[in-house]
Amino acid sequence: MTSTTTDRQQAETERRMAVEAAIEDCRARSIREVAAELQLGLEEKSGWLSGPCPVCGGHDRFNINTRDGGFFCRKGCEARGSGPIDLVMVTLRLEFMDAVREMHGDLPEKVTQEELDSRRAQRAKAEEKRAAEAERHREKAIEGAHGIWTRARGQGMQPVRDYLALRGLTPERLPELPGCLRYLPDQAYVLKRVVDGRRELVTMHRGPAMIAAIQGPDGRLTCVHQTWFDLSGPKGKPEILWQGERQRNKLTRGSQRRAAIRLITPDRFDTLVMGEGIETTLTAAVAWREALGPEVAYWAGISLGHMAGKMRKIPGKRYSGLPDMACEDGFYPPPWVRRLIFVMDGDSDPSPTRAKLECGIRRAMRLTPGLRGQIVPAGEGVDLNDLIAPSSPAETDTDPR
Repeated sequence: MTSTTTDRQQAETERRMAVEAAIEDCRARSIREVAAELQLGLEEKSGWLSGPCPVCGGHDRFNINTRDGGFFCRKGCEARGSGPIDLVMVTLRLEFMDAVREMHGDLPEKVTQEELDSRRAQRAKAEEKRAAEAERHREKAIEGAHGIWTRARGQGMQPVRDYLALRGLTPERLPELPGCLRYLPDQAYVLKRVVDGRRELVTMHRGPAMIAAIQGPDGRLTCVHQTWFDLSGPKGKPEILWQGERQRNKLTRGSQRRAAIRLITPDRFDTLVMGEGIETTLTAAVAWREALGPEVAYWAGISLGHMAGKMRKIPGKRYSGLPDMACEDGFYPPPWVRRLIFVMDGDSDPSPTRAKLECGIRRAMRLTPGLRGQIVPAGEGVDLNDLIAPSSPAETDTDPR
């Protein structure tokens, strides 16, 4: 081998290590910092950054997990990936190395092996620090959830009764309210927003709210779900506006990891029915009670993304429907459950919705050998609660049998 060839190979090795070092530097960046630099307008709640999707817009459909850097759009567009480089690629429509250059600037001309090893160690240390910070944030959020739950103790539940009746869940259909529900007559709706160039906590609304306990696998409260309502509004929903844009009437506080809203839990059950929201799941409980029998639990999954867990990327497929088993977030059922039924609402894009539910079902079946999974659609263009609400359309066949 000539000295010229050796020199060329050495130069190529140095260039490759320089590129790898730049990539390590980019991966070491905090996804919070990168999202802020991209001016995505996201707010942090319960370990997630949420806000408008950089691809398809909306208000709060885009979500970033601050623990592992995974992100996705609830509407199922191509805005999904993991880590700060992927986030820059999606937001600025760049290829991988173009995104690295955007984040890093000029790449170094050469880097030694020792320098590359040092960059890798720095990235590992940064990831450990972020994980510790995320855990501290999680514990603080859980503490806040307990505070809300405690304040709601002892409040009269008639307003919650009246709200659920507006959703078709009358006392005749639902004789007893779930014990995981409470009420606050004057709860503040608070989110972070940019005001005069600075992100501040903004109180957008105050009013009555239904408070639901979200429980982890061990049964302990780790989060609360808050549903604001207005008994004079359509379907009991209040008008919550920020700068002319309507906000969702639901927020969570705490840690949702592997958790659920345990609405109806018999002493003994081997079948678990889960819808995305409280109203949908309670509708299943009243509509399917006779068909499924008494030994069935009905739990709300909080969100479609939480029911699904993280989905694997498959080249050439937009939605793989396959779970990323390395990710420990997302819901999975108790080990004694033998049948898991997911309710599929029909008022969202059906392709990503079904793929996410399939992902969650497959995850649960891998974690629980012998489990049988099933997805029951509510009907095109409606969620299950629409079928019993006072202004409901014609009934659709949604028999889970």
